[in-house]
Amino acid sequence: MTDLKLLALDSEDLDIVSAHVQDAVVRVGDMGFAKADRRFVMLINRYAWEAGGTRGRGERRRAGLHFDFVETAQAEGFDLNAKDGVLELLAVRFISGTEPGGEVLLTFAGGGTVRLEVECLEARLRDLGGVWAAKAQPRHDLD
Repeated sequence: MTDLKLLALDSEDLDIVSAHVQDAVVRVGDMGFAKADRRFVMLINRYAWEAGGTRGRGERRRAGLHFDFVETAQAEGFDLNAKDGVLELLAVRFISGTEPGGEVLLTFAGGGTVRLEVECLEARLRDLGGVWAAKAQPRHDLD
């Protein structure tokens, strides 16, 4: 399977990126805001939904997700000092503001969020090469 490379320049593009990073796990220490570069970066272990499952397990892939033109970044609902803490990413959304800017909202299981105020939306997702069998396929209660 070819490594995934996606670019999001609008909310529809970001919906596609969000689908590919749903159920990704990330260490708190593997994400950060480079204020001088106006970039927010996350190294994630994404569940490769597009790969299909092998006996219900599937695979995980190491990937980088970054957002450019970030003016501010705010985290809530988890401890930023717990660098080894692990979060499960549920969704990434764009909320339009003063065009072309707005807010990117990264939502994590358990209620944690990261809010990025962006001048304009530009996000990139890229697989970095590491692939391994997942311990289990993520499941969600729909009730």
